Amino acid sequence: MLKAYVFRLYPNEKQRGMINQTIGNSRFIYNYCLNDKMTEHKETKKSKSAYELIKLIPSLTKEYPWLKECDSCALRNSIFNLEDAYKNLYNGKGYPKFKNKDKYNSYKTNNNRSTYKGKEYNSIKLDLENKLITLPKLKEVKIRGYRNLDKIIGIIKSATIRKEAGKYYVSVLIEAELIKPVFTPNNIIGIDLGIKDLVITSNHEKIENEIKNYNKRLKGLQKALSRSQKGSKNRYKLKLKIQRLFQKIRNARKHLIHNITNQLIKENDIIITENLSLKNMYQNHHIAKSLTNTPLGELIRVLKYKCEWKNKKLIQIDRYYPSSQICSKCGYKNEKVKDLGIRKWECPECHCKHDRDYNTSENILFEGIKLYMKELQA
Repeated sequence: MLKAYVFRLYPNEKQRGMINQTIGNSRFIYNYCLNDKMTEHKETKKSKSAYELIKLIPSLTKEYPWLKECDSCALRNSIFNLEDAYKNLYNGKGYPKFKNKDKYNSYKTNNNRSTYKGKEYNSIKLDLENKLITLPKLKEVKIRGYRNLDKIIGIIKSATIRKEAGKYYVSVLIEAELIKPVFTPNNIIGIDLGIKDLVITSNHEKIENEIKNYNKRLKGLQKALSRSQKGSKNRYKLKLKIQRLFQKIRNARKHLIHNITNQLIKENDIIITENLSLKNMYQNHHIAKSLTNTPLGELIRVLKYKCEWKNKKLIQIDRYYPSSQICSKCGYKNEKVKDLGIRKWECPECHCKHDRDYNTSENILFEGIKLYMKELQA
């Protein structure tokens, strides 16, 4: 299993200069190689592979001596990133674009492992007891994060250093053995995902979307940015404020998602949810704006890999199953409930009164149990 651990970096002035220079050099190599590939393809309908482009680095360091001052692994990784961007082109993700310093502020370096006289050496070392990380060229840098861990078991593969809103972070990729517990299906739950209430469970619990709406503040800062003079110090300060606000929103989402998924995984063995089509949901102009502050897709993604880690089962029912229209008591289908404005309704058949969200989560649970039983029989 590959797992990433993110730490806050506290580099000194010299280390900050080295990080900024390495980010700039990696961006330069990426743009240079992209231009080379585009020019060659235009002339000959062919272009160099990643390994052929790496062979250009020694000649480039002679032409641009400042390239020698940074980590050589970072330069090679920027070329491999370009290769991945070209692979994504064939997957329909668009043509690779030139990187600019406003959007791309990171670089990746590899952990070079070697043994000498029976002793193992690593270019990247992590010391959680002393809160230090050793990185190529930077040497020892202070870090903060994961206060409850004394050490991380596994092999360090690589580290990605990034600058974000004036702060520095390092993401350390660890390869570790995944030991799964025995699957014992004791508890099962159905969940309905919403906008105001992010998660509604079949146990009649609602988890509110606690992420604050910063649209008003963001709009004011962006308006001030558009009026500021390009290249001025005030413009730089406004950019920093906007970046920090986006970072605050992103961190709030991440914190909420991990709290919800940890609770669901801890208390249940089988989790049933709908297979949502977020692309279609964004096309509905009534809810599209609200969806931007609702991390439904990310919640499902996190739930999937955590279920894989903990050996829990995630079942996704058909997105076209009319879970909100069916009475969970008698099975009568009430098509009038298609109107999203109806939050409570009474079944014409059995006269049972329903809360729309609780009824939906119960129907999701029942449909998921049917799919699970079919799977067991097969």
